[in-house]
Amino acid sequence: MSERPDASAAPFTRPAQASQAYRAYVLAMLVLVYTFNFIDRQIVAILAVPIKAELHLSDSQLGLMGGLAFALLYTTLGIPIARLADRGSRTWIMTGALALWSAMSAACGLAHSFVQLFLARLGVGIGEAGGVAPAYSLICDFFPQHQRARALGAYSFGIPLGSAAGVIIGGVIASQVSWRVAFFAVGLAGLLIAPLFRLTVREPPRGAFDGSSAPPPQSSFVSVVRVLRRKRSFWALALGGAASSMMGYGMFFWAPSFMVRSFALGVLQASLGFGAIVLIGGVIGIWLGGAAADRFGGRRKAAYALVPAIAFVATTPFYVAGVLSTTLWIAVALLLVPTALGLAWLGPVLSAVQHIVPHNMRVTASAIFLFINNLIGIGLGLPLIGGLSDAMHVRFGSESLRYAIVAGSGFYLIAAGFLWLASRRLQADWEA
Repeated sequence: MSERPDASAAPFTRPAQASQAYRAYVLAMLVLVYTFNFIDRQIVAILAVPIKAELHLSDSQLGLMGGLAFALLYTTLGIPIARLADRGSRTWIMTGALALWSAMSAACGLAHSFVQLFLARLGVGIGEAGGVAPAYSLICDFFPQHQRARALGAYSFGIPLGSAAGVIIGGVIASQVSWRVAFFAVGLAGLLIAPLFRLTVREPPRGAFDGSSAPPPQSSFVSVVRVLRRKRSFWALALGGAASSMMGYGMFFWAPSFMVRSFALGVLQASLGFGAIVLIGGVIGIWLGGAAADRFGGRRKAAYALVPAIAFVATTPFYVAGVLSTTLWIAVALLLVPTALGLAWLGPVLSAVQHIVPHNMRVTASAIFLFINNLIGIGLGLPLIGGLSDAMHVRFGSESLRYAIVAGSGFYLIAAGFLWLASRRLQADWEA
């Protein structure tokens, strides 16, 4: 049974015929949507400070609200939504997802208890479940193989851009008005972007850069799992990404609170300081990771796993030194390095995942990857660091969060081990 294009979608344009300017525009729009994805996801990191004070929450509750509440439905709904995207219009699905998560982010500003805030964050997770995996597939249908790690790396700029914007916008509005208005503002902005995305980003045919000229056959979920079961590198890549995300997402969420508690900064100062770290370090690391993988991966596919594995090993000592520093400017300078190294995996690993499955299975395979990565990374990483902070509070007092983050940095070494295992199978799985 062949796939029929969505009749309601804008006219199809073959990627090979699309102008370079239009391809750049599509990538820019995808980055913009991903930026709002992370603004709404990460704004709670800086707003956790006034939220904790007003709603009288513990670090464990903040970790559950920021992590498990978001990850619970974000991960479980990602796979069925991806099945729809593998069959229908990816641009329609992304438009609806953007509108939903923006509306639910605004609803967070109405919360007056932990339960209400938890439920609103569940809604944000439902919306964002349809925002990422379809974008990976769209990029592969607009860019040829030798450019995909860099294109997916450029798409991943949405992570540092959105994370930095989230903490800075949240910090400015919370310090000048209130944390509730911050949620309203970013939610409304996302709702305004949704129709622009739908009207200007066209749905491309699938697989045109992969030697396919006909519409691809539909693939069942069972067939995707059957293919992935034989690709041992996929599972190592997914577990490596998940281990790194436990610390990556954990640091993104807890760093502003750490800077407030350990360096006696105000909310606005912490938001500007950490926003600068994420923006500068994140953009540099993501771009260099994708460029290095495309350069070395042409000769040896194992490079798509080895490049981020080496970066993860180098990340841990810088995190430990930066977090343990008691001088603010030294801590900021040191944390720039692991922020860059800790995000260098995105372009290489995401590109590898796209290439080890057929093009008509990419969205579903990406959703399974994201399910593993985010359920463990967000669902467990944030509550784990929050729980460690609460457990260490008796001994370390207000400095407990500092030592909880230090303990979490060890997950990067675990991630490096998984990616080294992936590198041993990646060439064979890619060619198969």
